[in-house]
Amino acid sequence: MIIIDRALAARAEAGNPVKVGMIGAGFMGRGIANQIVNSVPGMELVAIFNRNIDGAKRAYTEAGIETFQTVNTVSDLEDATSQGKYAVTDDAMLLCQADGIDALIEVTGTIEFGAQVVLEAIAHRKHVIMMNAELDGTIGPILKVHADRAGVILSACDGDQPGVQMNLYRFVKSIGLTPLLCGNIKGLQDPYRNPTTQEAFAKQWGQKAHMVTSFADGSKISFEQAIVANATGMKVAKRGMFGYTYKGHIDEMTNMYDVDQLKELGGIVDYVVGSAPGPGVFVYGTHDDPKQQHYLNLYKLGKGPLYSFYTPYHLCHFEVPLSVARVVLFQDTVLAPLSGPQVDVVTTAKIDLQAGETLDGIGYYMTYGQCENADIAQAQNLLPMGLAEGCRLKRDIPRDRVLTYDDVELPPGRLCDKLRSEQNAYFKAAKVPVSVG
Repeated sequence: MIIIDRALAARAEAGNPVKVGMIGAGFMGRGIANQIVNSVPGMELVAIFNRNIDGAKRAYTEAGIETFQTVNTVSDLEDATSQGKYAVTDDAMLLCQADGIDALIEVTGTIEFGAQVVLEAIAHRKHVIMMNAELDGTIGPILKVHADRAGVILSACDGDQPGVQMNLYRFVKSIGLTPLLCGNIKGLQDPYRNPTTQEAFAKQWGQKAHMVTSFADGSKISFEQAIVANATGMKVAKRGMFGYTYKGHIDEMTNMYDVDQLKELGGIVDYVVGSAPGPGVFVYGTHDDPKQQHYLNLYKLGKGPLYSFYTPYHLCHFEVPLSVARVVLFQDTVLAPLSGPQVDVVTTAKIDLQAGETLDGIGYYMTYGQCENADIAQAQNLLPMGLAEGCRLKRDIPRDRVLTYDDVELPPGRLCDKLRSEQNAYFKAAKVPVSVG
């Protein structure tokens, strides 16, 4: 932020704003639109896609933009952008294909549709900033391969907890410590929550019940911690992570972890429930230099061996435009896979499931996601949570059992399945070593 604000101010003064398109105009998308329009000089949100075009219009009008143009072709969108007009559309591919847009913000939370959008944007050499941990945690590594080949950046974003953790991780490394744990602070964790139990809370905040459920049942945090693991080379210490419940401050939890185990695993991702400062994030790191250990103790971080660093908030849509600026102006990736997947999110039965049933989606009634180390998930042929929706069960599955590919029939013709197969084959062949520290 210290240099981003001035770089954006320079673009504003030069009359050359960063031009952004947004894919998705739901609750979070509307917040992003309002932030860019009203609080980010040097950046313009030139086009919005939403499947229901009224949602795109709402995002602009709530941000104070009353005049915009509905476009149906690439040339119409390019004309609007070149003339300084705002555009809305129900065809996402127009934003991917049109000239005059520097980067796309992908904020759909979808897997199959999100994959189609990201690949099309990459094919037309556009940077993509994703607020979509579900897509990233399922096929992010292979999407990054495609982005690298095209010479563009595919990145997660600031504001969302994975990006905030990565910023903190980079800071801890930059001052000479070795990060050994990246953590996320939750207020609730109950794998059996569903849209019915979360309906009232969702209505209170103007959100969708299944999205709220994905947080409550642990699926969302599993995707978030999986993409942090993939960006750092870290693992999970056990299936589902430790997930300690602790009512004190996370500074007080450093002695709850075995430092030797953390080092052996190359660091872990984890979460805690009920701790302060919620809903923030934290990183635990070590330092091998006794002289620096003395200084850290002097500076009130304690005697070690684990030292606690935290950010006491995550501000979601407020920070997403900063991610766009980092990518476009400085080619600085906020968070992306180092290579192949380190941690996967695997499908787990939320209720007793019956043969012949078709699985519903993330945050619904039938399944929840858990983190598992990718090598174990591969060896046991476990079904990724991001691919579970629409699968037909071949056999009965009891509650809390993890599903395998052998338990289901995949829907035919999905791009996400093709990309997952490509990801498995690519990284099995590449065997790219990952280092951390």
